[in-house]
Amino acid sequence: MSTQNTTHAVMSQRHEASDSLDYFPTPPWATRALFQEILKPNWLFPHQPKDDVLLETCLEPACGGGHMVKVLQEYFLEVESCDVADYGQDRIADFLSSDVAGDYDFIITNPPFNLAEEFVLKALPMARQCVAIFARTQFMESIGRYERLFKPHPPQFIAQFSERVPIIKGRLSATASTATSYAWFIWRGTAGGIKTSETKLLWIPPSRRIWEKAADYEESLDATHPRPTGHAPQANLFGETKGDI
Repeated sequence: MSTQNTTHAVMSQRHEASDSLDYFPTPPWATRALFQEILKPNWLFPHQPKDDVLLETCLEPACGGGHMVKVLQEYFLEVESCDVADYGQDRIADFLSSDVAGDYDFIITNPPFNLAEEFVLKALPMARQCVAIFARTQFMESIGRYERLFKPHPPQFIAQFSERVPIIKGRLSATASTATSYAWFIWRGTAGGIKTSETKLLWIPPSRRIWEKAADYEESLDATHPRPTGHAPQANLFGETKGDI
């Protein structure tokens, strides 16, 4: 008799402690795929004449160690970052508090999963162009989330990765594998006066080999504002690769 593989069930139902920072860095290639495979082909990110860099503002409000910020700087001239914990980013601030306000053209982030809905609801009226969050595909589920978020504020696109995006708690890994599926959830920012009436489901084709760079897994990232913190130094965020899942 065969043994049932329950890996996917375990991974997709991951639970974090209530006081956990839920810090799972996004592999840089997955952020590049957002731009190259979704935003640019669908005209949510204009092609710029100079080095393809957009002369608009972008906020990353759950930046952690800055791995997504580093990629965003490839596409935007001005990128601000903040996080509730201190990783050496621009600001130590809780995005969901009154400490973070103002308007931005784009807000792009990988928020803590248990706060992702709140992040989107706050980001929408702050963004003139686009709000995009990287989250487990499971985020589509829940009657409550449908009533509070997806029904009144349908995303313009849900972009499902056709290949798995390996995510490791607290660090990046070039050799990890995973049983969990991920997607980009993309809204038009309501600060620009545009509201989406229906959602289009897209697939991100296999693209890791196209958008991954060797430098993505270098042993350290220079903090924007180095400060003593209670978290692992950037060099330790990569850790050992043996046994990654």
